[in-house]
Amino acid sequence: MAGYAVKSAAFRGRQYLEKEHEVRTPFQRDRDRVLHSTAFRRLQYKTQVFVNDEGDHFRTRLTHTLETCQIARTIARALALNEDLVEAIALAHDLGHGPFGHAGQWALQEMMKGHGGFEHNEQCLRIVEELESSYAEFPGLNLSFETREGLKKHPERFYPKGSRPFRSLEADVVDVADEIAYNSHDLDDGLRAGLIREEDISELGIWRDLEEYIGKKCPPMPEMQRKRLAIRLLINYQVTDVVDTTSLTIKKLRFRSVEDLQKTGRRIVGFSPKIRQYRMELRRFLHRALYQHERVVGMAERGKEVVRSLFKASLRAPEILSEDMLARQTKYGLYRAICDYVSGMTDRFALETHERIIKSQGPVAEMR
Repeated sequence: MAGYAVKSAAFRGRQYLEKEHEVRTPFQRDRDRVLHSTAFRRLQYKTQVFVNDEGDHFRTRLTHTLETCQIARTIARALALNEDLVEAIALAHDLGHGPFGHAGQWALQEMMKGHGGFEHNEQCLRIVEELESSYAEFPGLNLSFETREGLKKHPERFYPKGSRPFRSLEADVVDVADEIAYNSHDLDDGLRAGLIREEDISELGIWRDLEEYIGKKCPPMPEMQRKRLAIRLLINYQVTDVVDTTSLTIKKLRFRSVEDLQKTGRRIVGFSPKIRQYRMELRRFLHRALYQHERVVGMAERGKEVVRSLFKASLRAPEILSEDMLARQTKYGLYRAICDYVSGMTDRFALETHERIIKSQGPVAEMR
């Protein structure tokens, strides 16, 4: 590993003291604890863009997480970073998302207004530090300091003003890999669903570059295979650019250690100006053509209404919460206990619970 990589042998400990493993590094243990957690398993039935009943081949939070992890490990290996730490952060980074994708988050933010709010990165920390209950010796997963710091995607939410958070290139790599994964795969899912047509994306500079490359370098192939190839090349194009651009930045700044990184407020892992511009075009296109598509908006509204309804029903009759969540009401308050419970639901369980509650309670009155 490079001198500026986070070293497993020098890790900064855990919240609760425990003996480290004889064979696995601390960050391998973090990865394994996340992988075996309840919150991780639930990701397979949580929405990325398309809800579960829209089809079997669209991304879920789980497949997005795995794809992010694969991209992040590729970048980390090329930059000689700590792949175990990258993998632990990548596998945990979306644990805090609620059901129905961003629609569920918006609904939870609405319901928690004036009661501490809701943000999925903060919820991720709650899960790994408090809510998971796999171990009798401590709450949460007792992850390493470095992994927990890597999950703080927006440090200003977690630190007093003027303080300096711990930085690692490993965490920045996961952040960039997350962006590469969801932009590329949302485009792929949009094409698969027929909500985006290939002629619609011909305006994008990055897509024109890929089409030119395929036309020159690849033999003729069926349209579906060509689209799949284009998505793979889209990912590779961005990953290669990140590695080349970041390597040059590290060389210019003469980083030699993790301590060198702490002294700069500059973003190190990133794209070249050309690819940054391409990515801005792609994000604007996806927002217009996919996220605001009437079919996607309809799914989002349905998800928001289910989350709102579940929250309101739980306020009216807290006994419908699980016993575990009811027990937490004393410690965290009713609103936070409900938020923890509802945000942990999969799409499928939320829909099933919503149907059961509506049948038992009738329509939920608007709460003021």
